[in-house]
Amino acid sequence: MYRTHHCGALSLEQLNQTVTLAGWVQKNRNKGFIVWVDLRDRYGITQLVFDEERTPKEVFETAQGLGREFVIQVAGKVIERESKNPHMATGAIEVLVESLTVLNSAKTPPFTIEDQTDGGEELRMQYRYLDIRRNPVKENLLFRHQVSMAVRNYLSRAGFIDVETPYLIKSTPEGARDFVVPSRMNAGQFYALPQSPQTFKQLLMVGGLDKYFQIVKCFRDEDLRADRQPEFTQIDCEMTFVDQEAILQQFEGLTKHLLKEIKGVEVAEFPRMSYDEAMKTYGNDKPDIRFGMRFKELNAFAQGKGFGVFDSQELVVGIAVPQAADMSRKEIDALIDWVKRPHIGAKGLVYVKCNTDGSFKSSVDKFFTPEDLAEWATHCEAEAGDLLLILSGETQATRTQLSALRMELATRLGLRDPHTFAPLWITDFPLLEWDDESERYHAMHHPFTAPKPEDLALLKTEPGKVKANAYDLVLNGNEIGGGSIRIHDQELQAQMFDLLGFTKEEAQAQFGFLMNAFQYGAPPHGGIAFGLDRLVAILGGQETIRDFIAFPKNNAGRDVMIDAPAPLSGEQLDELHLQTSPPPKQ
Repeated sequence: MYRTHHCGALSLEQLNQTVTLAGWVQKNRNKGFIVWVDLRDRYGITQLVFDEERTPKEVFETAQGLGREFVIQVAGKVIERESKNPHMATGAIEVLVESLTVLNSAKTPPFTIEDQTDGGEELRMQYRYLDIRRNPVKENLLFRHQVSMAVRNYLSRAGFIDVETPYLIKSTPEGARDFVVPSRMNAGQFYALPQSPQTFKQLLMVGGLDKYFQIVKCFRDEDLRADRQPEFTQIDCEMTFVDQEAILQQFEGLTKHLLKEIKGVEVAEFPRMSYDEAMKTYGNDKPDIRFGMRFKELNAFAQGKGFGVFDSQELVVGIAVPQAADMSRKEIDALIDWVKRPHIGAKGLVYVKCNTDGSFKSSVDKFFTPEDLAEWATHCEAEAGDLLLILSGETQATRTQLSALRMELATRLGLRDPHTFAPLWITDFPLLEWDDESERYHAMHHPFTAPKPEDLALLKTEPGKVKANAYDLVLNGNEIGGGSIRIHDQELQAQMFDLLGFTKEEAQAQFGFLMNAFQYGAPPHGGIAFGLDRLVAILGGQETIRDFIAFPKNNAGRDVMIDAPAPLSGEQLDELHLQTSPPPKQ
């Protein structure tokens, strides 16, 4: 037996007991006549002591040669520490070692295996197996396990069945790019890795399973950022004989359970907001409602006064920044430079200081009277001491710019408390989006989303006005889940494919299996998928998902630890019928 106890288990209750421990050398402090070693495993750290007088000579000599990250096994007696460490679970005791076995030596690691490490992100990803030994990463992975188990237990108790669906499927033209897998046995043909199990879970509902869930890996070949990976994990769910209200209630329950079980937080209210209202009020469809700064449109108050910057634009819109009127001109100029950055794209920024004495100072004083500015402040619900920030331009672009500014200011002002949780349902999305480049409609969610029943007639006359029977769950400004009621009628599904530009032949080739299934009594059904990586990160007080994934990819989609993706040999390419160079000229 390698160990009788873990390294985080010992206390004064085990005083004078002989124990066996195994783990990694965290630190080695050699004073010549005495050696202290911090021994670490997943559960904690225990201090070992090797004494020249009390420890066998050969054991003491071996201890003097121990290096960081050596894997060792020791046996010895638990004794009381003279200098106790109240910050360690085992800080009241140490183990006087009687025997020592070096199970494996170790090279000096390329960075310190401590909470505060000297290793940069790329280096730590290259040696991820070492990074996992550090408490912050280890605890993130344990936290992810805790969330996953809470999800499984809740859904199982609610009658959901965990069913695995295939990873090697058929490529479809909708959504993001597929990762494709060449078939050796079927020359020139390819599988695709699933972007989601969407059609399979619908088929499970046709099969009568009633409630399905799966914590499943999905794949999208798209550009990456901090909260996106080429492979990610979904909590995928589907139910039969439900409407939107039933699904929202079911998964409010799951979210409340996770917040209570994992964070000890009770959230009573899950407000609901239409897509149109979210765009008008916050400039995006996943607003952070932990703080205010709601958009207020100022066209009626700010246009027609001779200020061309406002008069010539489609939208004039502002926010009231709480108690920021004391910002210096230098700070405001820095904000103006921030919104002018290429990825934000604003041409400028107008400000109005609502001074505590009731006066106003703005960057457009020569165009507007104090009465005008007071009217703006009233409309924006600004209080004395607040700062109004106003943008103008084309409606959608300006809302996007102000949304980015709102979030940046909230971060700077400390308004995004990671320990506060504010969920929100967004509903009534557009069913379709028009794409000027391809000159056709695209599904805003996916082609299987049902339209709102009251909008069915518009599909033939004004499809752009049809609302989807769809919903997203937003938490702290991040979309953590999204779903819809699905189309379960073959004729309606065919009409949807037609609107999306599929010919009948293309629709049959791509989705004939689903259309055929609908002919055999498909029940009304709907579902939702949560992004597990993002959900875990937000519950953990962060928004970057990489630290909650055991072996993540970098921003270029590479695994720098195993050096993937990597080229294949010519022999492998030949087996897969992949030509690497043009054939020789005849």
